[in-house]
Amino acid sequence: MSPAQIRAVETLGPAFLLPYVSVPLDAATIFGRSAPTIIEIGFGMGEATAAIAKALPEKNFIGIEVHTPGVGALLKLIGENNITNLRIIQHDAVEVLTNMIPNNSLAGLHIFFPDPWPKKRHHKRRLIQPEFVNLLAQKLSAGGYVHLATDWEEYAHHMLEVLVQERALANTAEAVNGFAPRPDYRGSSSFERKGLAKGHGVWDLVFIRQ
Repeated sequence: MSPAQIRAVETLGPAFLLPYVSVPLDAATIFGRSAPTIIEIGFGMGEATAAIAKALPEKNFIGIEVHTPGVGALLKLIGENNITNLRIIQHDAVEVLTNMIPNNSLAGLHIFFPDPWPKKRHHKRRLIQPEFVNLLAQKLSAGGYVHLATDWEEYAHHMLEVLVQERALANTAEAVNGFAPRPDYRGSSSFERKGLAKGHGVWDLVFIRQ
């Protein structure tokens, strides 16, 4: 971690880091208001997360990440941009969703550029699997959405196949080719820009809880 990230954890962590507890959280109490709540899983260094939260101040955001440097980086961005509608949980996402997030409570779920585990023998390690997508669907309220993005084409088609199998979700881009245009709120991160510079494509999927 950089010195700035360490300082951010020390100074901003008490206000913006939520401890993992096996008890359903109350977003209205945490944020001091009732507003649509959106969770991002695996925010990396938090660049896109901070930008989205700043652009949508009327919504509550919770970012889940296990790596401490990323948590420190996002806390630093929170301080630099005076972001008040964002909290962080540093813990395993499956356990957080299972034990802390009530069913039918979320307005949205973001998972941007998860590890594609490109080697076939590692595919079982991929985050986007039927059981996990079913868990996501349970946490969404009616009309809530799950938004995935990847720059790995084979993984994009795997994601699409898994999402289509979840009967509680409907594809917003079914009439096209299954992949959605990038929503305006998802700005490009440095990671994505590097990929595009190398000629990578980017695929977005947006499904709605029925």
